[in-house]
Amino acid sequence: MLLQLILIYFPALVFGLLFARNFRKEPRQFRNALYFFAFCLCALYGLSIQFELPWLVLLGFAAIPFGTVAFVGFLIANTFVVVKREGLSLANVLPGLLAICTVAVCVSGPLLLLVQAPPLLLALYLLVLMEGSYIAFTFAALLLYSWLYRRLPKRCTYDYIVVHGAGLSETKPTPLLAARLDKGVELWEGGGRKAVIIASGGRGSDEQVSEAEAMKRYLVEERGVPSDAVMLEDRSANTMENLRNSKAIMDARSGVGAYRTAVVTSDYHVFRTAEYAHKIGLAADGVGSKTARYYWPTAFIREYVAVSNAHRWPFAVIFVLWLIPVALWFAGFVL
Repeated sequence: MLLQLILIYFPALVFGLLFARNFRKEPRQFRNALYFFAFCLCALYGLSIQFELPWLVLLGFAAIPFGTVAFVGFLIANTFVVVKREGLSLANVLPGLLAICTVAVCVSGPLLLLVQAPPLLLALYLLVLMEGSYIAFTFAALLLYSWLYRRLPKRCTYDYIVVHGAGLSETKPTPLLAARLDKGVELWEGGGRKAVIIASGGRGSDEQVSEAEAMKRYLVEERGVPSDAVMLEDRSANTMENLRNSKAIMDARSGVGAYRTAVVTSDYHVFRTAEYAHKIGLAADGVGSKTARYYWPTAFIREYVAVSNAHRWPFAVIFVLWLIPVALWFAGFVL
């Protein structure tokens, strides 16, 4: 009986141990998301076998087509809402573009078979299907793990609280940025008002002042934070620069590694920020502020694209795995 259970749950045990080992070592890694999601899927499959519940597996397979239709419908509806509220831009139509790509991949396969497409075209579709399957898996994995990471216990006190910029409305923080600043103040007050808040954000080409300056003004004038409790980092233009420049300030002020930090950003952006902090050797907890629900899908898709761009090698591996047999087949076909 024990051996049978081990065999049933062996894949889940493997991914569970990999997740536990890597999570204990460093929770701010993308691989944790993949291990955890694989563990969940394998554990559900094991439960269905152990308790003779084949409907769990059937439900999972049935969820693929029905879930895909619901997912596409949601993305299209969300695109209209975001464009209506935020205006037309490439970033705001990302959910719609993802919906179109999903439909195209699902429809192209049967259509190519129906018209008896050439082998090369079918092979190219297979590559798209392989890459698309990886994207679907990692998208779901990152979505789940991002949710989990944001709910991990955090420290009550920090030496520094780095608040990341998020654009201005003329010379004032946007609602998105104001939410980040409010979360920073919440942490600052919860830690006995001892931490130094670093307002991090440079000046864009269309901005009258730097984001850091506008952030400090908001903290001091509207939230009552003492001016000497706020430091400016006003040279950064993206998340990595926010972290690198802020780390340089903290290292110069307290010494390398002699402090503990919270990096505050929007909830959808927490995991990527924490992962970047890990890459540059910054010991920091990611803390998220709430984002408007209608904007969350658009924002998370952008996050997924950024995270995937930082981990491009799996796409190359999939391409090689596809290319070798296809090349051999075509070589034999030609000969």
